[in-house]
Amino acid sequence: MNVEKVYKEGMCTGCGTCAGICPTNAIEMVIDKKKGIYKPLIDIEKCTKCGLCYKVCPGHSVDFKELNEFVFGKQPENILLGNYINCYAGHSTDYGIRYNSASGGLVTQLLIFAIEEGIIDGALVTRMKKDNPLEPEPFIARTKEEIIEATGSKYCPVPANITLKEILNSKGGEKFAVVGLPCHILGIRNVEQINKKLKSKIVLHLGIFCSTPCNFLGTEFILSKRLGVNIDNVKDIKYRGKGWPGGMSVRLKNNREKFISSSEYWDNNFSAFTPSRCRLCTDNTAELADVSFADYRGKEISLNEKIGKTSIISRSIDAEKILHQMVDKQKIEIWKINSKEATYAQGYVYLKKNAKASFRLFALLGKKIPSYNQELINPQMHYYIQEVDRHLRTLLASKRYLWCLLILYTFISSLPLSLIIYVNQKLKK
Repeated sequence: MNVEKVYKEGMCTGCGTCAGICPTNAIEMVIDKKKGIYKPLIDIEKCTKCGLCYKVCPGHSVDFKELNEFVFGKQPENILLGNYINCYAGHSTDYGIRYNSASGGLVTQLLIFAIEEGIIDGALVTRMKKDNPLEPEPFIARTKEEIIEATGSKYCPVPANITLKEILNSKGGEKFAVVGLPCHILGIRNVEQINKKLKSKIVLHLGIFCSTPCNFLGTEFILSKRLGVNIDNVKDIKYRGKGWPGGMSVRLKNNREKFISSSEYWDNNFSAFTPSRCRLCTDNTAELADVSFADYRGKEISLNEKIGKTSIISRSIDAEKILHQMVDKQKIEIWKINSKEATYAQGYVYLKKNAKASFRLFALLGKKIPSYNQELINPQMHYYIQEVDRHLRTLLASKRYLWCLLILYTFISSLPLSLIIYVNQKLKK
């Protein structure tokens, strides 16, 4: 059995783990143009049917209890966050790094520090391709300049784990960090359970909170419907730029620039382009990472702030040690926050732990559901209603000829809320 079955059943996360560890290089991650996601393409002449790709795939199943024992030696006490030692908020002390990052620049600053201090020899990160700016390029960064190239969020599918091959083939004694979404980290942890070489080479796992990943059609939708841009005219794209909370910055081939704030494109159906498999995910905070990062949106955040802060969930002793070394050397500023603050305004933490609503809707529709060995919340009714709404939006987003209906549906569904806000304002007057 191989991962072709996983993709056909709609269970593939597009993480690239299978391609990264295939011993015969029989798997390539290619873009499914119709769905706007990555899929594994298997060369049947090279495939030896060893089944390794299926065994490490986090798409069809994840044994969270087994992985927590493997990584942390215990089960988590916090169902929302997973195992952790401390929660912090903070930012880089380098203004340039902080300004150009998605939030406070902690991931970029930590990787630079780890390379400069000899903790790692390289880091698995992602940048957008120079010759094809709408496609991501996972690579091993070995210098400060290369790490800075990868700064910022990429709101598109990323098969980051294809780069595991380069880590496995690296020189003896070299150490690496990996940066990924929850599915990337889960795939890597699955491989580490059976591959001691990879486990010894990866010394730091940096997880990024994942709320609503979007397929390539989502980028095309924003470019065409909101910015009036033809995708063939794009020279460069940054999904989060120009400070915090920033927005999508697009440079055209004629060097003209287009910009849309992050709140504008998220409010204009970008989240409708979440791949179906991602709606079945239960891990928002990258629970199996050594340290996890997200935008910090604490109550004291001013609406006028132009540079961001980062929420940090430290899960391992090594991560704690590195963070405090960075503080001592004045590379970052951090302060403790409680677990509720760490997830403040991160509504998807709760949505994903109420994933039984998604499971039941998918089962009702006759669709495959991944297997998880994990404690989840029993959802209240509003999660079922929310899931039906998400399903309708995703359905309308899946075909270009339905995008006008998606816009119409969004407008109609927003009318009750708009009316409530209008009446409330009038009553206040």
